[in-house]
Amino acid sequence: MENLSQLILWCSIVLELALLVAGLCNRLVGRFPFFFGYIAFVFLQDLVFVFALHWSRQVYTVVYWVAEFSGLALGSLVVLETYKVSLAAYPGAARMARNALAFVFVTALARGLAQAMVSPAGWKTDTTALEIERALRTVQAAAILALVALFLLYSIPFGRNLRGILLGYGFFIGERVICLAFVSQRTRDFWFYAYSASYLVALSLWLGHLWSYQPIPQPKASLDLEYQRVAAGTRRRLQETRAYLRKGVRW
Repeated sequence: MENLSQLILWCSIVLELALLVAGLCNRLVGRFPFFFGYIAFVFLQDLVFVFALHWSRQVYTVVYWVAEFSGLALGSLVVLETYKVSLAAYPGAARMARNALAFVFVTALARGLAQAMVSPAGWKTDTTALEIERALRTVQAAAILALVALFLLYSIPFGRNLRGILLGYGFFIGERVICLAFVSQRTRDFWFYAYSASYLVALSLWLGHLWSYQPIPQPKASLDLEYQRVAAGTRRRLQETRAYLRKGVRW
């Protein structure tokens, strides 16, 4: 099984390098900086893992947990970036979605930390990381599903590049959420290797969809009109509420 882990690791490194080269050659790095930053981080992380495993098990453990927390933060930025790019034609809706997602991510992080601190096991690195990852991965999965539902509801075109990022990351996150919810994280069984292999599938999807740049088709304006209608209705209700409160105070 150790040979299988090594094979998956080296295949990941090759695919990550190919994806980074494709992104640089087609200037997609500038369009999706957080996504390619995430891939570059994981690529460097994998190289460090290879050397750390042969150097010192203790060094590998330290590097692993630093990379684990950093990867969670970068993964959340990737989700925020998909919202920014996909809703670029709808500035009002994009601003509202980014603010809401940022708030939810911070709340999920705080919840994960709180659960780890009150756990009977106390504050342990592996327990804390799993609690935080479980909370953040769940939010990431829900955010991706919400974005896909929004695009389908308003018939908004994704474009090949963005569709590839969502497909690959959505598949990877979905697999991870299942493993975190139902599978032991300490046993190297089928699910452990299935999760590792799911990253290879995600890399293959990304490489196929990001091999060349394709502009996002011009969308309809219905979503931003809907946002403006909702925002105007909200402002009107707030004004009515303030007027009602002022009238009540005078009485």
